[in-house]
Amino acid sequence: MGRADLLRDVMLKTGTTQSDLSRLSGVRQPSISQFLSGRTDLSDTMLDRLLSCMGYRLEVVRRSVRPDLQRSEDRSWRLHRELSRQLNPSTLPEWRPLMERNLARLRGRVTGQPHVRNLDRWQQLLNDGDILGLHRALTGLDRDSIEMREVSPMSGLLGDSDRLRALAEAS
Repeated sequence: MGRADLLRDVMLKTGTTQSDLSRLSGVRQPSISQFLSGRTDLSDTMLDRLLSCMGYRLEVVRRSVRPDLQRSEDRSWRLHRELSRQLNPSTLPEWRPLMERNLARLRGRVTGQPHVRNLDRWQQLLNDGDILGLHRALTGLDRDSIEMREVSPMSGLLGDSDRLRALAEAS
């Protein structure tokens, strides 16, 4: 059930009109109408505020889910996760020359978006020494991180035993 549906359901249960809710909450009635129609996003904070005016609270249930990665995406994530384990303030300067060469090599072969943009992002992370940002790109399971790893400058940084162990986990 979406946020707007949840708000509408509680309004029906409590017999609260948009005008009533506006008076109770201090939120303008046209805004409430836009929340209910889906024309304006309704944040969890605003929804909880509106629900509390009707004697309800918002409960958000969080649970972990395993993403549905393609085989190649899973293998890439596992290899990059191993790199993330080894990445720290002392390894980054050691890795930087190879990463720079890899970026230059990739720029000579890669065309189109989002790949060119992602090469620029890798370069920026490297230029900034943004270790936290690098960790996010190496281990993220969002589409953006997956696409960044498609043009990763990390080739050649893992030793054979680390690479084979990470790939064995993917099997």
